[in-house]
Amino acid sequence: MNKPIDFIGIRLGMWLFLYSEIILFGGMFVLYAAYFHAYPTDFVEGGRQLNRVIGAINTIILLLSSFTVAASITAIRLGSKKLSLSLIGFSFICGIVFLINKYFEWGAKFHHDIYPNSETLINGPPGQNIFFGLYYVITGLHGLHVIIGMTLLAISFVLVASNKIHAERFAMLENSGLYWHLVDLIWIFVFPLFYLVL
Repeated sequence: MNKPIDFIGIRLGMWLFLYSEIILFGGMFVLYAAYFHAYPTDFVEGGRQLNRVIGAINTIILLLSSFTVAASITAIRLGSKKLSLSLIGFSFICGIVFLINKYFEWGAKFHHDIYPNSETLINGPPGQNIFFGLYYVITGLHGLHVIIGMTLLAISFVLVASNKIHAERFAMLENSGLYWHLVDLIWIFVFPLFYLVL
């Protein structure tokens, strides 16, 4: 009798945690909206300086990894351990590629003296300094969540490999998948707000 109750409790706890994360990013998106209302032209100009190709590639990477994480859960429920491990591993690699792309993107911006309170932004329109401040804070926080998600996927991989996650017991993998879907969902909002701002 305890197992179903424990499973429900674990799932409920995860959903409450995800809700708190949505509130965190939701507040940042509201802040973005307020400043965008005050500096629409500066925000549009700031968005034009971001690499839309890298942003689009990272969007595809996260969407694909979200699918493979969901597929890994289905695979383990069907008793296909090797397939589940392959899908988790692929999702983890997608996370690495996402972070590498973000590293090069940030590096290019720093190289061109585009970061909060840099000389270029201080001497430019005030809205652009705010835009890039929000860009670094939100994408940086999202990157941290990607790292946390990758850590959860790595732990799940080890647990699947050691048969501690299997067809009858997969709550850890399912919760890791839910967290990874949250990471994907947040990026779905980040991408148009910063890269496609009009």
